[in-house]
Amino acid sequence: MNYQTIEVSRQGPVGILSLNRPSKLNAINAAMIEEINRALDNFEANDVVRAIVVHGNGRAFCAGFDLQAGIEANRKTEADWRKAINIDLKLIMRFWHSTKPTIAVVHGHALAGGFEIALACDMTICEEGSLFGEPELKFGSSIVALLLPWYVNPKRAKQMLLAGRDHVSADEAFLYGIVNEVAAKGKGVDRGVALAREVALMDPDSVRLTKRAINQTYAIMGLDEALRKGADTAVKIETLETELRQRFNQIHRSEGLKAALKWREARLDPDE
Repeated sequence: MNYQTIEVSRQGPVGILSLNRPSKLNAINAAMIEEINRALDNFEANDVVRAIVVHGNGRAFCAGFDLQAGIEANRKTEADWRKAINIDLKLIMRFWHSTKPTIAVVHGHALAGGFEIALACDMTICEEGSLFGEPELKFGSSIVALLLPWYVNPKRAKQMLLAGRDHVSADEAFLYGIVNEVAAKGKGVDRGVALAREVALMDPDSVRLTKRAINQTYAIMGLDEALRKGADTAVKIETLETELRQRFNQIHRSEGLKAALKWREARLDPDE
């Protein structure tokens, strides 16, 4: 099938989904959302495919949702933002709810929505030198899928989220339980495919039902409701009309993101 923002291939029983906007660090736009959903539909309908690996082409796994695309979408009302955030959340959770086991392979940066996709996958491999983070609050923006508190303790979750940390190392991620394994540079996809092949050796019905049972455990503990409440908070954040937010967005539109971030940081300087 023809895709513009992703590439799809198969190695035996392993379906491979490659994010393919390397010049944008694989930032997710509307076209990529549609194509990822279409690719996952096809993998899930293909009985030959027993597991799915997702990775990024170029220098990074994924830098999250494309901020410029969001600006160009001209979202103004609460309804606009609620629709957009629900679409983004549904995309992230496709990897969690997929009928096939999903494995993320991270190299370079996995940030914001990209980091959340890596969390939503059933297993995550990262290469040495990978960096993880949730920098949304730096941009005055919101976190689409509040999955991190389900993986780490509250202290670490709050440190990452409230400080907008975007440089959590591969070793830290392994220590925190965010990733399963750290592979050598350039070997992540090979290791991810090898792990997917291990899963593919199992009886597919047993794998599907066991994954569903594990996910149901988290649903019983309140994961789905917590994510919905998190999405509600994201809508509130995105529709706030404060002087700080208006000025940040004005600079972002006219001068670019780097200029807006520089302005925000300068506000903390007592000499300014």
